[in-house]
Amino acid sequence: MTETFQIRPAVADDMRTIIGLIDEARAWLPTKGTDQWARPWPTPAARDARVLRDLNAARTWLVEDDDHIPAATVTCSPEGNRRLWTPAEQVERAVYVARLVVSRSHAGQRIGEALVDWAGARAVRDWRAKWIRIDVWTTNEALHNYYEKRGFQRYGTCQLNEGEYYPSAALFQKPTAEIDQESASRFVEAPARLPVTAPGQVPPAPASRERPEKNVIAISWDTW
Repeated sequence: MTETFQIRPAVADDMRTIIGLIDEARAWLPTKGTDQWARPWPTPAARDARVLRDLNAARTWLVEDDDHIPAATVTCSPEGNRRLWTPAEQVERAVYVARLVVSRSHAGQRIGEALVDWAGARAVRDWRAKWIRIDVWTTNEALHNYYEKRGFQRYGTCQLNEGEYYPSAALFQKPTAEIDQESASRFVEAPARLPVTAPGQVPPAPASRERPEKNVIAISWDTW
């Protein structure tokens, strides 16, 4: 039997957990021969501001196992990065998936691809999305292959204006009609936990507690 997981909207108090997953991924990714997330782009402060913005906008989700240990996170939005997707492209209903990170302690369970299916199924339900879209680290060919093997088509590489740079400009999309509904059903939605930090504030680091050390794998880049 395939394990199911609880998924809930992340709140500002979860920011340290989300950043922790990302930073652990940064430490692990070089072992896979990629420079993805080698440094927060363009600065740690800017990265953290994007994470907090998405938390406050209720676009980020946290997956937990039965012991309430974080297993993964994903950010989903009906709007894409305006640097990468044109207004004409964004007229089409889609879900834009970003910042998808799976804990290595939960590796081998196909949580990442299931989360993509879940995001697509939820977007079909909520705004009749026809596409699942994602921008992938431009130089991470292994990650490009990962998505292609899971039904995504290479939409192209965004051509930025002269003097501009964005590290995650390889664009992929997949029709929501091709979602694996059984895979998507592995997540049971739970309500968001009541925050104890005022919106817009960065919560303090939580008190130290014993937790198994883990590595993580990131299968998506950030969102602007």
